[in-house]
Amino acid sequence: MTGYETSNREEAIKYRLSLRECIIGEPDFYRRVAMVVLPMIVQNTLSNIVGLLDNVMVGQVGTIPMSAVAIVNQILFIFYLCIWGSLAGAGIFSTQFFGKGDMDGVRFSIRFKLLTAATICTAAVIFLFNTSRYLVSLYITEGTEAVVRTQTLGYGVAYLNIMLIGLIPFSFTQVYASAMRESGRTTLPMLASMVAMGINFIFNLLLIFGLFGFPKLGVLGAAVATVISRFVELFIVVYGAHKKNGHYSFFNGLYRNFRIPTDLIWPIMSRSLPLLGNEFLWSLAQAALLRAYSLRGISIIAAMNISGTLAQIFNEVFLSIGNSTGIIVGQELGAGRLVSARRTAFRMAVLSFVSTLVMGGLLALAAPFIPQVYNVEPEIKYLATRCIWVVALCMPIHSYANVSYFTMRSGGKTAITFLFDSCYAWIISVPAAFLISKYTTIPVVSVFLIVSLVEIGKCIIGFTLVKSGVWVKNIVGQP
Repeated sequence: MTGYETSNREEAIKYRLSLRECIIGEPDFYRRVAMVVLPMIVQNTLSNIVGLLDNVMVGQVGTIPMSAVAIVNQILFIFYLCIWGSLAGAGIFSTQFFGKGDMDGVRFSIRFKLLTAATICTAAVIFLFNTSRYLVSLYITEGTEAVVRTQTLGYGVAYLNIMLIGLIPFSFTQVYASAMRESGRTTLPMLASMVAMGINFIFNLLLIFGLFGFPKLGVLGAAVATVISRFVELFIVVYGAHKKNGHYSFFNGLYRNFRIPTDLIWPIMSRSLPLLGNEFLWSLAQAALLRAYSLRGISIIAAMNISGTLAQIFNEVFLSIGNSTGIIVGQELGAGRLVSARRTAFRMAVLSFVSTLVMGGLLALAAPFIPQVYNVEPEIKYLATRCIWVVALCMPIHSYANVSYFTMRSGGKTAITFLFDSCYAWIISVPAAFLISKYTTIPVVSVFLIVSLVEIGKCIIGFTLVKSGVWVKNIVGQP
């Protein structure tokens, strides 16, 4: 360890005593946070609102198609998180290189992302295409009526096979958009997403219901609309990235002399692999949790699909703050401002927690009304409302765990985040869900509440790790 890093660590330890400055920031701090986080919130909130409208439109087709779409989305969620996780390792370097002012380093990181995304996308499309029937059938319980089982399986496989086409533009959009966000410039990804959302919504109307002479495709129309919107989004971000005299100079020469220094490959891989493994196992854990709840019947899948879609809109504030924590703290670390990085991490945690008190309250108020617009059975509406209340109650818990994860990741401590995130889910949350669902008669909503409250232990671990400062590290060298 250099004398430079040692002195900064000593200062960071002393800074623990200044509690007020770790909680309340200066106006400049909040302006900087707003520039990064607000476009994310706008983009993702609008995306989730469109997702809710899509969900409602699919829900008009019936409970069985909606359940099939929910199953497929849970399967694809694993892929999405694998892409995000695989890019996050290079993103740690990209963020710190940007804070250091090293644009060549940023380009090296983006090239690594491109190769990683292409590899994972190719493998995923081949695997999912060949195992689609088996994967969808895992979520259909043995007691389900034969007709319902056949229809659910048919809708699910057809929907998934169309959605596989959209994984290609999605993967490369994430490469470009993540690099833009890591530079702190989040406007273009927001605009591209907004345009794509509009196109998705319009084609959903046209293709699900067969308006204005378009074919009436039902849930398959929703898949086609999603694929079209993703190609549009990719075109916008690529065009904006490589536009002459644009705001993203680090994309200039990206494909010219396409190389990555050999001494950078392993440092990036050593941090990418734990993150990829973490996101893969964590997303599998979420799929396993849904499988555990589905032991109580297929109706809970539809109910949790409704509650999850609505909750995502309100969760977006704390999720965006968590993502922004990784960017802002990472830039501080890359610039060698270790004390400031530590202080910023605590301020972001407080900001995230406070935001959930507001958003959780609003979500609880909306809970009785949104499920009523779905064309589903009263039982499903009842379950969805109570699942939404559980999410609202536990939102502060999830927010602190989320911001702790991104704080530790910003310093390259990906092995620790692996243990903190996915290992906790598989060792604690998943067994609890299966044991309670299978061996007790506790109502399924109560099972969901108990499993959600288990995250309190994760928050305690996160607070201990963040406070210890083990993550405070500049991994790209002294600026």
